[in-house]
Amino acid sequence: MAGPHEVPSAHARDLVRGAYDVHIHVAPDVMRRRIDDVTLAERFAAVGMAGFVLKSHYAPTAERAEVVRRAHPGVDALGAITLNASVGGLNPIAVEIAGRGGAQFVWLPTVDSANQRSCLAEAPEGAIPPMWAQLQADLAAAGMAADPVDVLDADGKVLERTRQVLRLIAKHDMTLATGHLHQDESTAVIDAALDEGVRRMVVTHPEFTSQRIGVQRQRALAEKGALLERCYTTPFTGKVAWDVWLGNIREVGPRHSVISSDLGQPFNPPVEDGLALAADRLLAAGFTDEEVRLMTVHNSRWLAGADPLPDAPEARA
Repeated sequence: MAGPHEVPSAHARDLVRGAYDVHIHVAPDVMRRRIDDVTLAERFAAVGMAGFVLKSHYAPTAERAEVVRRAHPGVDALGAITLNASVGGLNPIAVEIAGRGGAQFVWLPTVDSANQRSCLAEAPEGAIPPMWAQLQADLAAAGMAADPVDVLDADGKVLERTRQVLRLIAKHDMTLATGHLHQDESTAVIDAALDEGVRRMVVTHPEFTSQRIGVQRQRALAEKGALLERCYTTPFTGKVAWDVWLGNIREVGPRHSVISSDLGQPFNPPVEDGLALAADRLLAAGFTDEEVRLMTVHNSRWLAGADPLPDAPEARA
């Protein structure tokens, strides 16, 4: 059971009204989770948040999202697919079916990316390991470790299969998320995505232990039109210092950042508190109300494919 956690301020709660949490992990799942998706919809409605994206490292979630939307029409639950080995890796058929089923997000490989598999960097002392690490170890011990899912060829060129996936993302106007790719892979894929007509792109938690994307590269990715995803759990679980997380946001700029929680683990705070807790951290670090709302609400709604709110500073193309 999770112990007591900090409670968001009323002001932070108000600032994140209308937001989407574009990165959560809730039940049903192959790992134990803090809450199920239908119950979470009730809680999002209670705190005035618009919706969430159901992420699984192993299974598509568009059908689940449809069930949640029917159970709670006032909360926009969105489906996704993550291109790990369990769905066939860079599988265009899986992406096409997900798109036809209404999925909004396509994550490139996470736990099965070549970068994640080859990453030798150790997490900082005291950091809480991700829950999927044990499952990956179990699969490997049982002789079921799949080959890494590559997005580039041996010469560093984007694979035609990757481009086919990108074309399908563009066709269905879905959101491309870079997963656990290396920064060089992310740059190459984002360039290819622009060529193939993808409109919505987000660099998944650039501060995560297997990525550690520096500020200069983050700026370069932002200039290409990608948002940088700042997951609350990355500093909360000790994978990066709060000062680094906050400093990167400041250096790259709130306009280019989107806040998500990456919550749902049993030992972490309630999922519906994630964006508001992040808002409190941002406010304490000197970010303005407008900047916090831009990162939590307006940018998340862009990635979710939702209509902009009246207080949005500008509409993205």
